[in-house]
Amino acid sequence: MLACVKRASGELVVEQRPQPEAATGEVVIDIAYGGICGSDLHYFHDGAAGEFTITEPLVLGHEVVGRIAALGDGVTGLALGQSVAVHPAEVCGECAACQEGQPHLCRASRYLGSAAHTPHIQGGFTEQLVVAAERAFPLPAGMTLRRAALAEPFSVAYHAVRRAGDLAGKTLLVTGAGPIGSLAVAAAKQAGAGTIITSDLTDHALGLAEQMGADVLVRADQTEPHEHPGQIDVAIEASGTAAGLNSCIRAVRPGGRIVQVGILPPGTTAILGNALVNKEIQLHGSWRFHTEFADAIALLASDIDPEPLISHEFDLVDAELAFRTASDRSSASKVLLRMNPEPADSSDV
Repeated sequence: MLACVKRASGELVVEQRPQPEAATGEVVIDIAYGGICGSDLHYFHDGAAGEFTITEPLVLGHEVVGRIAALGDGVTGLALGQSVAVHPAEVCGECAACQEGQPHLCRASRYLGSAAHTPHIQGGFTEQLVVAAERAFPLPAGMTLRRAALAEPFSVAYHAVRRAGDLAGKTLLVTGAGPIGSLAVAAAKQAGAGTIITSDLTDHALGLAEQMGADVLVRADQTEPHEHPGQIDVAIEASGTAAGLNSCIRAVRPGGRIVQVGILPPGTTAILGNALVNKEIQLHGSWRFHTEFADAIALLASDIDPEPLISHEFDLVDAELAFRTASDRSSASKVLLRMNPEPADSSDV
């Protein structure tokens, strides 16, 4: 089978890998689609995502969906050919975070397509993938695999919105209108937010955020969000930049809340610390998700249409072109790799 591999030398290749077999309690999935994430792009360009550096060949990808191809012994509740979204995290279930109901903070977590551990955790940009059966989430009737390909990034955004607290009637700022920021706009709108202000450096990204429910659009290179009329109660920082975080610190009202979901560059980030203090701002991190995955799938199947964010699709053999396209934020949003799409899901974008 073919897989998209990033080598420690810096080369991105599509190469043959052995087909997997399902052990007891596992399933083999024919992967239909994989979404290219910001962390995948960091691995592609820098050989590292945050503090995690590639030191050996790594199959990229953690936003994957497909159909059940084989069932291991003891697997029940799933059927051959069934459409599923893959939960990318395997957690230990025994550490303090897991026992306290926060498995997404498990330090032993093994996340698809991650260099957090050595050996690295191989990812899902491959024609077939084997995972524990409980990580294969059946899709609701009528939900296409193409739409379900955004379940993982929407879960990240949904977790960030939940970290923001009660948004009913509140004014929200979202800095960064990439896929996570735009999906956070959609999740916040569904959660009852009042006015949603979104800032970004490109008109293309802002236009997508508007389709997801943003009320006010701000070009970050032309004006600061805090210069816009209205008091901002909560901010979600999704750009992963110091400038974005500092815009949030300036913009939120005294006693307001900021949720940092964008992955900041490695090392130290300079922030407006005194404003953080004298405005008594609540600054919260937001790391991935866990239990929200099923809820996120249900919302995408019913209340929230994420498909305007899908800007391009490429076959797996064209992975390098797909990654270069996804790197151009002036024209790309969510770029999908196609592995085994259903005919009804295979329209070109």
